[in-house]
Amino acid sequence: MEENQHHFMKISHLRLTRLICSSIMVSMNRLDMEKRCQIVSALVEGCSIRSTVRMTGASKNTIAKLLADLGQVCSDYQDEVIRDLACKRLQCDEIWSFCYAKNKNVPEKMKGQKGVGDVWTWTALCPDTKLVPSWQVGARDAATAYRFMSDLSERLAHRVQLTTDGNRVYLDAVENYFGCDIDYAMLIKHYGGAGDSTKPETRYSPGNIVRTSSTTIMGNPDKEHVSTSLVERQNLTMRMKMRRFTRLTNGFSKKIENHCHAVSIHFMHYNFARIHQTIRCAPAMAAGVSRKLWSIKDIVGLLETREAKQGAANERDY
Repeated sequence: MEENQHHFMKISHLRLTRLICSSIMVSMNRLDMEKRCQIVSALVEGCSIRSTVRMTGASKNTIAKLLADLGQVCSDYQDEVIRDLACKRLQCDEIWSFCYAKNKNVPEKMKGQKGVGDVWTWTALCPDTKLVPSWQVGARDAATAYRFMSDLSERLAHRVQLTTDGNRVYLDAVENYFGCDIDYAMLIKHYGGAGDSTKPETRYSPGNIVRTSSTTIMGNPDKEHVSTSLVERQNLTMRMKMRRFTRLTNGFSKKIENHCHAVSIHFMHYNFARIHQTIRCAPAMAAGVSRKLWSIKDIVGLLETREAKQGAANERDY
């Protein structure tokens, strides 16, 4: 009996020591609010991981860990609050990037592996509030289009007018999730020659637009508002504010998970913490999703709140 009691006390002491040591290590290794804000500020303004290391003095692994943790929190928060939107019009588009390597450069042994090669980010934008209510990272195929339209349809309060480009995978996806309860048109741009494609300044440029044509797919869309110009302008914002999307650099994503986290943080900052020049407030404020202009500290605060809740839950479980 005494021997068993001694053994139990020994184990209890060991567990308590580990818990205390673990708490001390977490408190020693965890970045403070100021340092976290400094890192996130650099990331949302288009800095790469390595340049953020040089600017802040934090390690690469620490920044990557913060990116992953905060990206998940931002994704969860926006999924929760961006609902019942009173949008009247929406524009959708896809933007190209790649992970690890472009499709043509993917090693033979990695071909077909998920998250390697060309990656497309599908975005929806409300032209009135500039809000991006939904996005989807994946391939440029029907499966991703279905997931994208499924998510978008669940966030709207009433019938909207939708404009997309001529990508035919939209047709079945829109019909499947909106049915007849939508005014949907496709805007198709017809391009001419792009000139000498060997010149660097025209290598990535599309040809000159010869003409555009719109096609009514469903409902009765207003011809004056059949446009994808603003969502295409959003593509430039993404390339400017996320180094992973910038062409001809080595800042491209190496892991698809981190790519998704970076997109989540970007849209959290874009929707809630960045004043849009034409509406003089953040898109989330214009859409009635938020009552205030968020700061970087508010965004990082989402992560610290979750960490505090998890810490309290762990203590209760123990």
